[in-house]
Amino acid sequence: MGNDRFRAIRLTQGEGGQTLVENVTLSASDLMDGDVDVAVEATTINYKDALALTGRSPVVRRWPMVPGIDLAGTVRASRSPLWREGDQVLLNGYGLGETHWGAYAGLARVKAEWLVPLPDRFSPNEAMAIGTAGYTAALCVLALERFGLSPERGPAVVTGAAGGVGSIAVALLAKRGWHVVAVTGRPGEADWLRGLGAAEILERADLSAPGKPLGKERWAAGVDCVGSHTLANVLSQTMRDGAMAACGLASGMDLPASVAPFILRGVALLGVDSVYAPQAERRRAWARLVEDLDTAAQSSLTSPIGFADIVPTAQRLLAGHVRGRVVVSDVAAATVI
Repeated sequence: MGNDRFRAIRLTQGEGGQTLVENVTLSASDLMDGDVDVAVEATTINYKDALALTGRSPVVRRWPMVPGIDLAGTVRASRSPLWREGDQVLLNGYGLGETHWGAYAGLARVKAEWLVPLPDRFSPNEAMAIGTAGYTAALCVLALERFGLSPERGPAVVTGAAGGVGSIAVALLAKRGWHVVAVTGRPGEADWLRGLGAAEILERADLSAPGKPLGKERWAAGVDCVGSHTLANVLSQTMRDGAMAACGLASGMDLPASVAPFILRGVALLGVDSVYAPQAERRRAWARLVEDLDTAAQSSLTSPIGFADIVPTAQRLLAGHVRGRVVVSDVAAATVI
């Protein structure tokens, strides 16, 4: 194991604080502490990964860093009773690619309790076609259900609907019978979103400007991937005793809203943290994805790329030119023996 060598993407910090991207060859002895070594067979690019790779946001909190917050693969070695060599596993979050070396490498060394079993239904590539985006979308749907909401209460809105989290949220909500209102700034994706189950398409500009403290009641529930004025407007138009699950900040971390929806309509804002969600909730989310995300929808959400395409694809993602999910399907080929 100690002689294994593999290619990786490594981020370092320049003298001026800029993020520098290096393509390097590492060995197992270079890896950070952990009790399970996983041969990475597939990964993906999330919004957070793109921010880290481009240095657009201070995602990385330890230098140098191997980015990549999602992985699926096979256990190569385990020093924990939780896993055995040959087990197929996946990992989402837990500081991967932020404080602990992540998925953009042929081998990852992680803590045993971070891993969950790869569902039998999904291959490593299929699991990464879902990734943290789909897992987060499932957490959001579960949060709305825990709050007591169901399709009989009214429509569900999804902002950033053409993105990774949003597109899978559309598919999951539609599968459970919700009338889904998909909000997107890409009108050309309307037919694709309808194919995922969206009943209505709403132009992003209708919600992205400063709005009123309270608007007309339009939806009972929703998943917001955007934040800022969009989330404020969505909350102002949520029906009495409805709820919104918030999981993203594509438009900013601010929330220029008033207390009016909360104190005059009993609206709830449900925060969804996918990074440190407990194991039981992670397994529930993946069980929901197994149950509700159909193969055709999953395929339409996915674009395959190679290991060498990670950095340019991250730049395209931040520019709004990536639809749904991307899967890096040749990570195993990055290993050099």
